Amino acid sequence: MKRNSRAADDLTDLQLEVLRKFRLIYGSVKKHFRDVEKACGISGSQIWILRDIATSPGTGVSRLAERLSIHQSTCSLLVEKLVGAGLVSKTRATSDQRRVGLKITGAGMQLLKIAPGPAEGMLPDALRQLPDVALRTLQVNLDQLINHLTTRNETDAEKPMADMDL
Repeated sequence: MKRNSRAADDLTDLQLEVLRKFRLIYGSVKKHFRDVEKACGISGSQIWILRDIATSPGTGVSRLAERLSIHQSTCSLLVEKLVGAGLVSKTRATSDQRRVGLKITGAGMQLLKIAPGPAEGMLPDALRQLPDVALRTLQVNLDQLINHLTTRNETDAEKPMADMDL
């Protein structure tokens, strides 16, 4: 690995600028999640789930987890909290009693109306706005960065950011 002329522990100006950008992203995402929780009383990931269920009524937990790119058991726990709060209801399919569909309740719709947007969170919304070439470049560069991390928890990749201890 190529080192600069500074002491081994010093970061270059470029490295420090990149670090500041990560801090900006981290802080912005964290503030958005706090704003959502303050306005709605539930996490940003739960707002995302509510919005997804509102736009795709009858969806099941497995499909919902796929769309949010989170682990199915994590999704199931979040949905159960929403059901317990009266924001989502479950209905069994008449054709297959094993299949449970989800539907947003009136209270859930009211909560969505006051939720600060975007419902899926700032980072997914920002990523959606990037062209594919930028996303591919970002993916390659982030993979390289992750490969240099001395500690990482792979299971964090399947957790909603709103529910992580940021």
